[in-house]
Amino acid sequence: MARCGGIQAAAKKFIERQQEGKIINAYSIAGHDGFAMLGIYSATKFAVRALTQAAAKEYASRGVTVNAYCPGIVGTGMWTEIDKRFSEITGAPVGETYKKYVEGIALGRAETPDDVASLVSYLAGPDSDYVTGQAILIDGGIVYR
Repeated sequence: MARCGGIQAAAKKFIERQQEGKIINAYSIAGHDGFAMLGIYSATKFAVRALTQAAAKEYASRGVTVNAYCPGIVGTGMWTEIDKRFSEITGAPVGETYKKYVEGIALGRAETPDDVASLVSYLAGPDSDYVTGQAILIDGGIVYR
């Protein structure tokens, strides 16, 4: 069994109730590409990707799908903090790192929490019943797989 407390607990409940279910993990584009100065963060996100795949294989026969969503540059307070820390490390003016990353997005804008929520809603709903073991990028075109 996938040895991750949240995945295990959710799968156990679905199995006990003899019902199909959906487990949705959160990680990041950093789970698809390693990013400079974010080595440990990237490594932990790659690990979530592996857990998602392993759990999907383990629970599929029980009717439980396991997927993940991978946001990119979401315009929230988290990126304010990331930008501040990059500024401390690189000496770039505050706001410059965020601007640089947003300028690299093919769709030309930072992501919103609503963008992410729409994908999570899809993964939770019946239209995704035949999707499992996937780590879906929702980044506006930063990382391509």
